[in-house]
Amino acid sequence: MRTQLKKDEKLLVIIRQHWLKLILPFLAWLLLTILLFIFLKEDNTKIALIVALLTALYPAYLYLEWKYNLWGVTNMRVVDESGFFSRYSKESPLDKINNVEYTQSVWGRMFGYGDVEIQTAAELGDSKYTMIHDPKILKDMITHAQEEYKATQVKNQAQQLANAIKQSMPAVSQNNISVSDEIEKLFGLMQKGAITQEEYINQKNKLLEN
Repeated sequence: MRTQLKKDEKLLVIIRQHWLKLILPFLAWLLLTILLFIFLKEDNTKIALIVALLTALYPAYLYLEWKYNLWGVTNMRVVDESGFFSRYSKESPLDKINNVEYTQSVWGRMFGYGDVEIQTAAELGDSKYTMIHDPKILKDMITHAQEEYKATQVKNQAQQLANAIKQSMPAVSQNNISVSDEIEKLFGLMQKGAITQEEYINQKNKLLEN
């Protein structure tokens, strides 16, 4: 992936289009090469070889386009890159993605390809990608990255709140320290699933009011 990662950003997976995308151009070139050597006379072998090499440039170009047409999922965003000679790049932050879904035909299930649609915020628009290799992996990885991103955001907010409470203490106040500790305990319970996010917010507000 050519896009440079940001600080604390980690690449989770790279997905490309299915290799079947390259089969038809390669088979067409192979058939043309065979016919050239069959129907041209022995004296024209060099011509057949030159034509075969020149026409091989097209499937080679398609291979390079396939190689650099990819989707990278990180712990912060989804990166869509394409193009070898000309370049295209689009980024979708995880918190702007509303929904991800994939579809597979019967043939797609047999050979492992399908379509993926990413629905994002209005200003970014929706994107549909066709003939993706293992579309379920791309969909599941985006969903997993979103869940981890949201959990990290909530944890950071709780930590910032606890730090703000400690920094606002005029002196070493045991009462304020215990409030900060209680908030951290409540957050831990929410992370474990013992209480809901709504219960966490209500209890936190009650502590801060005291």
